[in-house]
Amino acid sequence: MVHQYKLNGFNIVLDSCSGSIHAVDEVAYDIISMYKEKTQDEIVSEILTKYSDRKDVTAEDVKLCIEDVSALEKAGKLFTPDTFEADATRFKERSGNIIKALCLHVAHTCNLNCAYCFASQGNYHGDRAVMSFEVGKRALDFLVENSGNRTNLEVDFFGGEPLMNWQVVKDLVMYARSIEKEKGKNFRFTLTTNGVLVDDDVIEFANKEMHNVVLSLDGRKEIHDAVRVDYAGNGSWERIVPKFQKFVEARGDREYYMRGTFTHANPDFTKDINEMLRLGFNKLSMEPVVCSPDDAAALTQEDLPVVLEQYEILAKDMLEKAKEGNPYTFYHYMIDLKGGPCIYKRISGCGSGTEYMAVTPWGDLYPCHQFVGDEKFLMGNVFDGVTNNDVREDFRSCNVYVRPECKDCWAKLWCSGGCAANAYHATGSIRGIYEYGCTLFKKRMECAIMMQVAKELGK
Repeated sequence: MVHQYKLNGFNIVLDSCSGSIHAVDEVAYDIISMYKEKTQDEIVSEILTKYSDRKDVTAEDVKLCIEDVSALEKAGKLFTPDTFEADATRFKERSGNIIKALCLHVAHTCNLNCAYCFASQGNYHGDRAVMSFEVGKRALDFLVENSGNRTNLEVDFFGGEPLMNWQVVKDLVMYARSIEKEKGKNFRFTLTTNGVLVDDDVIEFANKEMHNVVLSLDGRKEIHDAVRVDYAGNGSWERIVPKFQKFVEARGDREYYMRGTFTHANPDFTKDINEMLRLGFNKLSMEPVVCSPDDAAALTQEDLPVVLEQYEILAKDMLEKAKEGNPYTFYHYMIDLKGGPCIYKRISGCGSGTEYMAVTPWGDLYPCHQFVGDEKFLMGNVFDGVTNNDVREDFRSCNVYVRPECKDCWAKLWCSGGCAANAYHATGSIRGIYEYGCTLFKKRMECAIMMQVAKELGK
């Protein structure tokens, strides 16, 4: 499957199934678009007619270009057939019931009352609670026991707001470190926080023990404070920004990223990116809000062209800033065209419900954090293990090839069929697609690939 597009002065041809990227001139671009549908004589005729004002485009040149396209096809770099469908289920079956990552909901409570919170202000539509050390310890043991021969294990401390249960977070990290050598495991921790309770102890401990830190900031003060408020209705921007600046400065070159959310109020999110840069942050992410279509925060069809343009503006700005010696990263533009991800991840997805699960404060297991609280997806608990195998098997059989809408999509081996939770909330099925999200994903991929092309060509 071939996808062609023009962006920032580049004519880009993506061969989806081989992953090959070609930056070509206009004539080659047009020839490739006709190659499968027209004869050589028809292609020559149409190209000569279209470029009749160019003396450098001759019939012989066109024929030579057609030969080059044919050579690329034979080399498996253009029009490569999709041969991966048979492997989609086999890969997940081969992995068995190995679990490699847990999202620990150490706090189903929050000190902010964010309007767009998918977790219903941290309690996931249930009772407010915090995880005990005993439940957390059992969750870590459960992960070790079910991780097979995997060495690297991922644990996210999540909420609500995990700093509202900070001592338990610290104790769990120390417990994990105490068993690593004996169990032959390496724990990599991530902390997600709204920043309100960040202090010197949090900064010091997180910068020592957390492989990654996710800091929630929506950019411009007026945008952030309109939704990320406390229970008295006060904005949190002024309270958290100085703490985040101190946190990031102390963190040095260790991984972190500022995670913002853009909504109907700020589809022009590059202004929020610019504000984050002004504040001194350079590892950034802005995520589209996911909420009910009738929510005031929901992105609309009128917002769509604005958002798509913003992604292009962002990509061009990142290239310019890099040339100026002030590079920054954007989470969705961090792609590796040469080394990953592997085909297993490309066709089978994130591993929710199979390799990855979320754990509630009382130890219940769900496929991921976005399903927590929906009893249809309760899988079991960390004490008894997975007891609802129907849910696990449903997720195991969920891959890019079970979604009819993905069949002819050029981006399917990049998005892996998309987020099962977003699909479920949009369509009622984990095998559905969140169409709005698909459109945004494809634009992000086009921009990310264009940036890689520009860097390779030194443009």
